[in-house]
Amino acid sequence: MKRTVVGVILIAGLAQLVAAPAQAASATNPVTELRSALIRGKGVNIVSTAKVDHGRGVYYTLSLDGTMGFGPQGEIASDTSQRLQYSKAVKSALKEFDMAEDAALEETPLRVISSGYDDYVSGPRFADALPQGTNWVRYPHTDLPASNPLLEVLEPATLKALLAHRTSWRGGVVKGMIKADKLVKVSGSFASRFRGYSWSKPVSTISYTLRLSTAGLVERVTAKGVMHHWKGSVLRVDADTRYSAWGRQVTVAVPLEGEVLDQEQLEGKVPYQVPGAWN
Repeated sequence: MKRTVVGVILIAGLAQLVAAPAQAASATNPVTELRSALIRGKGVNIVSTAKVDHGRGVYYTLSLDGTMGFGPQGEIASDTSQRLQYSKAVKSALKEFDMAEDAALEETPLRVISSGYDDYVSGPRFADALPQGTNWVRYPHTDLPASNPLLEVLEPATLKALLAHRTSWRGGVVKGMIKADKLVKVSGSFASRFRGYSWSKPVSTISYTLRLSTAGLVERVTAKGVMHHWKGSVLRVDADTRYSAWGRQVTVAVPLEGEVLDQEQLEGKVPYQVPGAWN
C-alpha cells in the first residue's frame, strides 16, 4: 500500500544538467559517513516542511518532525508527528462540495509510528471511529516515510547521485540539479512517490542545496522540484529538511495489540490509504 496524503484526490481536479564541481570536493566523503552512521539502534532527528502546489492557488503545506531509526541499509523505523494544511482555494472548493468538515479533520495533527512494513496512526480524526481504549489504526504493507519528500538523503545511493550531479561544493554547501529520470533509477523513495513524473517531456527537474557538517553528515536539505506528469499536469514541490543528533540512541516501540485495530476492521470509517505527510 503506497503512502498518500488524504485530500490529494479531492483537489486533483482543481487544479540535463551534469557539471563539473566549481572546486575540489571536501576530503570527507559524505556517502561513507552516512553508511558509517547506519547502525541498528541509532538514528537521527528530523524537522521537515513542504509545499505542494498544483497552481491557481491550489496547494497544501505539510510538516513532519520526529525521529528515524536506522539499520545497516537505511531507515527501518520512525516515530513522527505530521500535519497537513490546505490553501484557502482548496478549502473554498471543498466547502462547495459540502466537504468542509472532512477537510478540517484532515488538517488535525497525526502521530505515525512506522516499523517494518506497518504504520500505526493516531489522532483526532480517528476519535469517532475507534472504540474506547483503542487509539491506533494499523495500516499494513506500507512504505516508510521519507525524511524529505523529494530527496531522501538517508539513502546512500541517492546521496551519491546528488553529489555526482552537483554544480558547486564550497565550505560544506553542495548545490546541484538532477533530472527525475536519473533520480528514479537510484532512489526507491522517489520512485514510490513520483514515478509518474519521471518519464515526462519536458523532463522533471529538482534543484537542491545540501549543507554538511564538519563530519560530512547532512544537516539540511532544501529542494525545489518542477514535476511534469506524463498526463500533462505540473506539480511544484518545495521541501526543506533539517537533521540533528546524528547517532542518537533510538528505540521505536509499536503500540500494544490491545490498543490497535487494523484498517480493514474499520473499513468505511477511516481512510483506505495511510494519511500523513508525504504522498
